Amino acid sequence: MSSQLDNIITSEVIHLGKHYDEALIPDEMRRNFDVYDRISALSIDLGSFEDNVGSLANAGIAGVIVQESGLVYLSGTSGGTLPMNDDADRIEHGIAGAQDAADVLITRLHWALSCGGEGDLNDVLYTVKALGMVVTPGGGVTSAGPPVTNGFSFRWQSVFGGPKSDYAENGVDPGGFAGIHARSAIGGFDGRFSIEPEIIVAVPPSLTRDIIMNRGWVFPLPPAMLEKVKSQRG
Repeated sequence: MSSQLDNIITSEVIHLGKHYDEALIPDEMRRNFDVYDRISALSIDLGSFEDNVGSLANAGIAGVIVQESGLVYLSGTSGGTLPMNDDADRIEHGIAGAQDAADVLITRLHWALSCGGEGDLNDVLYTVKALGMVVTPGGGVTSAGPPVTNGFSFRWQSVFGGPKSDYAENGVDPGGFAGIHARSAIGGFDGRFSIEPEIIVAVPPSLTRDIIMNRGWVFPLPPAMLEKVKSQRG
């Protein structure tokens, strides 16, 4: 992906929005690329407002919780359609499913941060923790948990930066390290899918305060907040 990389990475300081630009992180660790350029290069479809921003009415759980400190918690989503074992083709299926799950959570995070116009994915400072729950019936009969979850983690790094991203050279991503995270990857679960990952990211507290004050701390949106955001969009 070197030709795409040349178009995405710049040695110059770029402005990614007021929240990111004013965040307290070392200059040496600031991203030097627009996250949405990588999303486009990786063919991740973020969809539309209408398809992704809905009402919390009748929901059993939240998709995202925004905390005033700057932490953003995303509920898990399933990936793949087959349980895992040590078969190489089955593991590749799980890795692909994990990558798909990363795309789903990246899309959800985009709309959770941006639907009210407060921020976007460029405001992600760094990634805190991921958990990969891999379907491996029979308990310890396979060690597929970590390699399958790598599909999720490495896809996340490809978007936000990290040593295992598609853009890394000799283990270093010239775009930075905002996508690498602490992680647990465990198997032994039953299910009719391959993996359910979840993730926590950090954004500037100024952004989460703006979000909470405008439309609350939960996504999808409470009905009154959904109508408010729609009216703000015109």
